[in-house]
Amino acid sequence: MTDPQSFIGRSEVQKDRAESDRFARLAATLDHVSPPWRPGVMPPLGHWLCFLPDALQSAIGEDGHPVRTGTGLLPNVDLPRRMWAGSRVRFLADVPLDSDIVRTSTVTAATPKEGRSGKMLFVTVRHEIAVAGGDTAIIEDQDIVYREAQPAGIVVERRAADPGQDDPCIRTIMPDPVLLFRYSALTFNGHRIHYDREYARMQEGYPGLVVHGPLLATLMLDHLLRELGGSVRSFDYRASAPTFDGEEVRLGFRRDGERAELRVLNPAGVAMTGTAELAS
Repeated sequence: MTDPQSFIGRSEVQKDRAESDRFARLAATLDHVSPPWRPGVMPPLGHWLCFLPDALQSAIGEDGHPVRTGTGLLPNVDLPRRMWAGSRVRFLADVPLDSDIVRTSTVTAATPKEGRSGKMLFVTVRHEIAVAGGDTAIIEDQDIVYREAQPAGIVVERRAADPGQDDPCIRTIMPDPVLLFRYSALTFNGHRIHYDREYARMQEGYPGLVVHGPLLATLMLDHLLRELGGSVRSFDYRASAPTFDGEEVRLGFRRDGERAELRVLNPAGVAMTGTAELAS
């Protein structure tokens, strides 16, 4: 196992294209005939559909993620379970549709911790995205958590949390396996917890298919834009509990001037919180 601290400062550069077809499929997945995004530019969080993984099939592990070898960007640690726990995103400039884009990713932190579920490692990666030949348009600090595996066949306990008072603006949806499949396809995400129910239950201890954290964050921000329109200068989110297919999910927000506090609520309570700064 490689010392995770040795990965701090490690960088990689990837190139892609902000193809409009990708965002048309995202709009369809979010059930939009006419999405509430500004025309001609990449929608907020659209960069999550770019710079997709391209590992060979022979290099995919049992969980559907590429096997970690220690030669890539992320640490190779003996903690097999991995989740995207949150992000802090700043939108500095527009990215025109169908433009060439470049992402520079750098590991900025690798912090070991110990919690109720055992040993964990928190890794932060900074992504800086620019239109080719231009200034940085998006900066994202992404938090990734590695943790120990649960014993096979043991269901992970989900602690209930009091959601408190309802948000004044609520949209209710029920993510199903088709929605999860379509989002996995959009992001080329092979993690089996999102489509393989038997694996999710027997190997990772979940009672159902896990709704992607970035999908919930996208739905949360999409609810805000449906109601208010316009664009955002920044968006931060943090996942606090898993959500499973077939559960009713309530998307809510409270606005205070140019700032909005967002939440995702599931039957157990608060699943995700977020903050958006609206562009004037």
